[in-house]
Amino acid sequence: MQNKCVCIIPARGGSKRIPRKNIKEFHGKPLIAYSIDVALKSKLFEKVIVSTDDEEIAKIAKKYGAEVPFLRPKELSDDFTGTGAVINHALEYLRNAGENYDFSCTIYATAPLLQKEYLIEGFEKLKNSDAKYAFSCTSMPFPIQRTFKLDEKKRCEMFWPENFPKRSQNLEEAYQDAGQFYFDKINKISNEIIFGKDSIPIILPRFLVQDIDTLEDGERVEIMYEVIVKKKKSFS
Repeated sequence: MQNKCVCIIPARGGSKRIPRKNIKEFHGKPLIAYSIDVALKSKLFEKVIVSTDDEEIAKIAKKYGAEVPFLRPKELSDDFTGTGAVINHALEYLRNAGENYDFSCTIYATAPLLQKEYLIEGFEKLKNSDAKYAFSCTSMPFPIQRTFKLDEKKRCEMFWPENFPKRSQNLEEAYQDAGQFYFDKINKISNEIIFGKDSIPIILPRFLVQDIDTLEDGERVEIMYEVIVKKKKSFS
């Protein structure tokens, strides 16, 4: 079996909650530069491409070593288009250009904590298995079985009240998507969703996981990154 793999980084220009989030400066570089850099350093990919509708993002992506073979059409760049459609468009473009791959890897443009060893682990485990997907995840910091919501009166209502008297350590551990990378064995057919039985979870420590959806998220990930860099320097 061939192991040709392409990395696709989706990065549209119209981020609403944090304007221009994908190229926002982060410790001296645009955020997207970190995703491009780790993809290139992993040496897993024949190509690292950025799918964007934005000329400025395209220019920055090329500066940091990615390829931008096309500008994504506007109909695939709105608030409602899912990542799957964007990746399918990129793969179809490559197929039409005579390029066929066995694996694709989606890396989000806002993943500055991504480490190449987890990326390599995901690829190695997927290519040596009968699974279709491998993706980054992490454990939940608190038992989901004891979570609650707010009712119409803004009072607490547990999702599973029967778990209230149970000890946390007796409840089954749960995991969540880490939002960093997603490998796909392109030619394998599966009816499972990615959070299903055809997926290999690559479990990251929680200190390497942070979504960036709000300004508060951005401040938190900057602090996390500083701590990680200082820790690496202390061991080098």
